[in-house]
Amino acid sequence: MTRFDNKVVIVTGSGSGIGAATARRFAKEGARIVLNGRTQSKLDRVAADLDPERTLVHAGDVSDQTSAEALIAAAVDRFGRLEVLVNNAGVVPTGPFLEASVEDWRKVMAIDVDGVFFCTRAALPHLLETKGSIVNVSSVSGLGGDWNMSFYNAAKGAVTNLTRSLALELGGKGVRVNAVNPGLTFTDLTEDMKGDEELMRKFADRIPLGRAAEPEEVADVIAFLASHDARYVTGVNLPVDGGLMASNGQPKQA
Repeated sequence: MTRFDNKVVIVTGSGSGIGAATARRFAKEGARIVLNGRTQSKLDRVAADLDPERTLVHAGDVSDQTSAEALIAAAVDRFGRLEVLVNNAGVVPTGPFLEASVEDWRKVMAIDVDGVFFCTRAALPHLLETKGSIVNVSSVSGLGGDWNMSFYNAAKGAVTNLTRSLALELGGKGVRVNAVNPGLTFTDLTEDMKGDEELMRKFADRIPLGRAAEPEEVADVIAFLASHDARYVTGVNLPVDGGLMASNGQPKQA
């Protein structure tokens, strides 16, 4: 498939995990890719697998307004336009509410929420011209609560509802706004969880498909939402969770 021939796609947080898989998926379908993240070496490793003539590496911190605006400007300067923005950059702080630090609160809100806000504001004039698409990477943690993840729940809840609100506001102007809400996905952020057999058993017991997701499985859904195939889909927060959110929370029974 080449659903994105010559379309320009920005993926934030694309140095690893879901972001890297998403960049590769769009590139495979013919897109011109703009890689963004805070670590140059990680971006360079992803870019090494892509066509250099169709790839721009732009390191920067999207939680900083100037940096986010520079990212959008660099993409348009290099490729002349913008069709898709994937707001993927994020961090996952954990810990009891009274023990987690104010610095952790500021960090998750800055990256997970401000980053989406700054990039979207800067990108919208260009997306309005191309009738483009925004896909935000929220989480199942933005659809319900978790134990000891209140900061992350608050941040992803903001992304979830911002997605809905922007879809209402921008639909009549030709810009679609959707989000994916992944469940447990094996990335750098969850690497330490893999070796915890008891924890993995608990997740497998709650997830109908019986396992965590691979980054590529989330990337496939992101590409769908950004594509012409989803041209009548906007305002959706789509769980990519192996069926986790299908449960009402009651325990499994024999």
